[in-house]
Amino acid sequence: MLAQLGQVSAVHRVGLALAEGGGRRLLFSASDRDNERSVDWCEVDAYEDVPLNHSVRTGEAVAGSMDDLAARYPAFTGRQSPKTRALASIPIFAAGHVQGGYALFYDTPQRFDGPQLTELDALAGRLGADLRRVQRATTHASRSLEGAPVPHGGLAATYSVAADPRAVAPARHFLRSTLWAWGVDQDTVDNAVLCLSELVTNAIIHTDAGCEVRVVLDRGVLTTTVRDEGSSVVAGLSNVTVDPLAVHGRGLQLVDALSTRWGSELDAVGMTVWFMLEPA
Repeated sequence: MLAQLGQVSAVHRVGLALAEGGGRRLLFSASDRDNERSVDWCEVDAYEDVPLNHSVRTGEAVAGSMDDLAARYPAFTGRQSPKTRALASIPIFAAGHVQGGYALFYDTPQRFDGPQLTELDALAGRLGADLRRVQRATTHASRSLEGAPVPHGGLAATYSVAADPRAVAPARHFLRSTLWAWGVDQDTVDNAVLCLSELVTNAIIHTDAGCEVRVVLDRGVLTTTVRDEGSSVVAGLSNVTVDPLAVHGRGLQLVDALSTRWGSELDAVGMTVWFMLEPA
């Protein structure tokens, strides 16, 4: 991805951010890092007010000259090299939601007219498709959510769900009681429990195994993750029936409607789906 982006005309630096499990943090790297042996990733706060993070959070492109962006992002533009004359930040979509985003730092002024933005969106589409193929071909030695790191000052809890439709109710109870203990407001608790119920039900229906639930509360942002070990269905709204009366198939529509952001990662041995609920 970094190599492809670096071939865009008049670009002297590339930034790349990927959403991994949602939450407040993104994985970030750039073309001016030492990426010869492996990509030099770092974690960044998804809520830092910079164009790339905005694109990943909202799915909106940001493009303009440094002067254009200075009013909205004064701290960001103040840190940039004088060589940078313009910037484009483009979200990367795959399977119906944002997987990440890229930022191009130009050393010459840009028009950012319709054809140029269309081309940048098309590039994002190709990168999203490539990313999805890599995810589906990757086998992880262990994808248990139990050992996932907890943000400094955050709260986390994990729960294993049995391979039985009757196990959905205990999963709902786990989430509700956990969030009550953490002092989460009632509306957020109700939305989180409804979204979780849909995702756990889908995991049990589409696999012969159970699933694992992880919930993290970090500075007011609630991220809930469901990981199964056998799904072969790519999560995305294109997979959802449009019949509002269908018994199954509208779970992702509800998650999309109730959550602030959501996403999924399908690898060779299972599916991870996450959703976020954040303060207004």
